[in-house]
Amino acid sequence: MSQPTTPQSTWKEGLIELTEERSVASDFLAKATQSVPPLYAHQKITVKHLNDYPKTLDASDPGTGKTRSHLEAWASRRRRGGLCALVLAPKTLLEAAWTADLHKYFPGEFTSSVAYAKNRAKAFEVEADIYVTNVDAVKWLAEQPTSFFARFDEIIVDEATAFKNRNSKRSKALNKIKKHFKFRRALTGTPNSRTVTDVWNQIFFLDDGERLGKNFFAFRNSVQTPVQVGPAANMINWVDKDGAEVAVAGLISDITVRHKFEECLDIPAQVMRSRYIHLSKKLQKAYDELKETAVLELEKADVIGINAAVLANKLLQVASGSVYAEGDPQLIDTERYELTLDLAEEVDHSIVFFMWHHQRKALEVQAKKRGVNYEVIDRTVNERRRTSIVNAYQEGVYQTLFLHPKSAAHGLTLTKGTRTIWASPTYEPDIFKQGNHRIYRAGQNQKTEIIMIAAEGTIEPQVYAKMQDKNRRMINLLEILQS
Repeated sequence: MSQPTTPQSTWKEGLIELTEERSVASDFLAKATQSVPPLYAHQKITVKHLNDYPKTLDASDPGTGKTRSHLEAWASRRRRGGLCALVLAPKTLLEAAWTADLHKYFPGEFTSSVAYAKNRAKAFEVEADIYVTNVDAVKWLAEQPTSFFARFDEIIVDEATAFKNRNSKRSKALNKIKKHFKFRRALTGTPNSRTVTDVWNQIFFLDDGERLGKNFFAFRNSVQTPVQVGPAANMINWVDKDGAEVAVAGLISDITVRHKFEECLDIPAQVMRSRYIHLSKKLQKAYDELKETAVLELEKADVIGINAAVLANKLLQVASGSVYAEGDPQLIDTERYELTLDLAEEVDHSIVFFMWHHQRKALEVQAKKRGVNYEVIDRTVNERRRTSIVNAYQEGVYQTLFLHPKSAAHGLTLTKGTRTIWASPTYEPDIFKQGNHRIYRAGQNQKTEIIMIAAEGTIEPQVYAKMQDKNRRMINLLEILQS
């Protein structure tokens, strides 16, 4: 005969059940935590710096695990009663980097909400610990009332160079909302890809002008010299003064943490080499004719700066094998893409960067002809599909990935690959550096290499060299910050 149930016995049974449930949950969390790899030594240094300085520039190299370091510092404070974090990042990193790392390194502990343009308002209505959205969402955020930001105490701007232009709408919006955040973080492995003045607005976001001043023009006058490049008064290029990097580094060193990739991770060295092709007679003729026209254009007094870059880009496009006929590109030389697939097939897993749609088509034609298992990531691929492709590649499903650098050069971890191939050069040094760190990053345990394909008799070899030269100025500042 069963004993009668009393309020006291019911309370005790409930306590036992609750204790058992908590025990099961604790066991689950303990097992999950055991599978989480420990922080690298350099990441512990970053976490300490973040704990010591509420406003920080993390200028560590791509691939050094900046995302996890910042999550660790925030999580530690969150456990002690800290508030939510707002992450602004390129669209390619919202799920593939921030959301993925949150669930990988803190399984079952914290929740996230990802806000895209189509679901932005609803995503911020969800109760979460971290809200992740793209950099352009800052314009929408700037329209929200002060009460909207009451849940936050930290803002993390990933790839902060998206805000280097102080006059852009997104930069103005960021500087409008920054007052709501006690903790401000700017992350970028390429803070000054073109000139030392690139860092001004990134630091202004952090310290409101305390270190580099509140007036951009005063800062520019102190670190650059105007050089007349044409007869008109406004035809001026501003050139960094000798020692500008040293001066700026000294001013911002206290709030900057910097780790050089090769010095903080036990990863086999990466080598870089070039492979050359010769254009067909027909393509060389088209290239030479365009080059002659470009030279004549550049000799005009009203063509400077960005117009010169446009002309150079046209030359690169023709060198890549495509000429325009009646408004449509026509591929008249496939040697470049045959070589690209030859190089891709030499290793088990590779990635290939392409610049234009006609290159994507040419690469796909060669891959299908050879039976190479591949996928493509460019602006036509949505975030969910992008994440699926990356995960499948890391599992070894695809032999190669064809990537457009604007969509895949930042943030993605593709350590299954051992070879990065540039089918054509990019004219953007920060993208070049970032792209070269997709396979060469934490988790890589094999030797890796970068192969740059260039056509002799064109500007392509010089463009590759210039990308590395421009990076030298950037690396000078980074190395100073690290010392």
